[in-house]
Amino acid sequence: MKHVETLIHGKHIIPMDNGARTLTDFSIAVQDGRIIDIVPDARAAGSYTSDASYRYDHHIILPGLINTHTHAGMSLFRGLAHDLPLMEWLNGHIWPAEQKWMNEEFVRLGTQLAMAEMIRGGITCFNDMYFFPEIAAREAACAGMRAHLGMILFDFSTPYAGSVDEYLEKGLAVHSEYGSHPLVGVTLAPHAPYTVSDKPLERVACLSEELELPVHIHLHETEQEISMSLEQHGMRPLQRLDQLGLVNSRLIAVHMTQLTDAELDLLAKTGVSIVHCPQSNLKLASGFCPVQKLRDRQVNVTLGTDSCASNDDLDVLGEMHTAALLAKGVARDASALPAYDSLRCATVHAAEALGIADKTGSLEVGKAADMTVLDIEQVEAQPVYDPIGHTVYATQRSQVCDVWVEGRLLLQNRKLQTLDQDEIVARTREWGKKIQNGRVPGAFSG
Repeated sequence: MKHVETLIHGKHIIPMDNGARTLTDFSIAVQDGRIIDIVPDARAAGSYTSDASYRYDHHIILPGLINTHTHAGMSLFRGLAHDLPLMEWLNGHIWPAEQKWMNEEFVRLGTQLAMAEMIRGGITCFNDMYFFPEIAAREAACAGMRAHLGMILFDFSTPYAGSVDEYLEKGLAVHSEYGSHPLVGVTLAPHAPYTVSDKPLERVACLSEELELPVHIHLHETEQEISMSLEQHGMRPLQRLDQLGLVNSRLIAVHMTQLTDAELDLLAKTGVSIVHCPQSNLKLASGFCPVQKLRDRQVNVTLGTDSCASNDDLDVLGEMHTAALLAKGVARDASALPAYDSLRCATVHAAEALGIADKTGSLEVGKAADMTVLDIEQVEAQPVYDPIGHTVYATQRSQVCDVWVEGRLLLQNRKLQTLDQDEIVARTREWGKKIQNGRVPGAFSG
């Protein structure tokens, strides 16, 4: 008998390792934060002992979900402005609010609030693009959550930085501090082609190649973005990025609702990863990402929530459901983006995009014990015929009961273990009152 730190028994385990399969009545043995075995319960009982044994007898265990695009610090702007198109929403509401309110404390609390919400929704890793990434990195490390923080970059000044040089200097300092951290990674994060000019984008391309870092950018989000690029640069944004050396396997392109067949072929040829944000795109009326056309070309498609300001929640289970339904409607094909593939977008494909597929994204021997546990005993979740389809179409984040990252419980019985929920809520209410009482012109309109 071998003694292990943790032994987890699950009724249904969806490993996401090799095909759409579910393991029934299996156990996961965990040592030093890694999975060392996944075996039937009967064999586990004769092979392992543990001081920490957990039984999930009416649950689904799946790999920890990955939110491949968000702006965690913006959680304090949840519901700031509704029912507006992207550029009006940004120029008239979000950017003025950030100039007025955004600082280190805003980002610290906003990130804590976002992580609390994401963990309670089964998310174990998030890919972030926001100001003060050094603050978000510290908070993620303290909470024990996996995170990739973007070196944000704009042409114009913000409360975070006054120049391109300052943005990159601060971002590189984060990379220097967290480059070898077991949970926290770094990406290059130029905001968008319409907010970053050619010379800074060329610097990003050089840094990406030199440091072997992903480039995380909003791209082809709206028709207006395309028309602006044609007017200012004489070409579409993707073509411009290609000429600047950014279209390659390190590119993580967010939204991608406006794509020609030639652009789809280019994405497939160059190995770009796409982040589909269906609910944010729907709310802002930005368009539809052609998910099935991308999948037909074997393009890596992942899922993101975007921010609480444009989506109002950070719910990847909800995004999986929406993505699967929307893909069918757009393709007019009920088989488009089936449940298993939608789940892959939020696990395996996301880990591949971030370059961490050797660590997480599936439940396999040697990988980190990053797991999300769904309680399916509720009346709304019965009966269960197909655990994979059930996860995508019939579960909600309120059913997430336990969440593990590297064998550590971050959520147990719906209670956060590494974040003080009551304190976060109390401080968020204080900030909410302050923002509402001193609101910027036009904010909170709907």
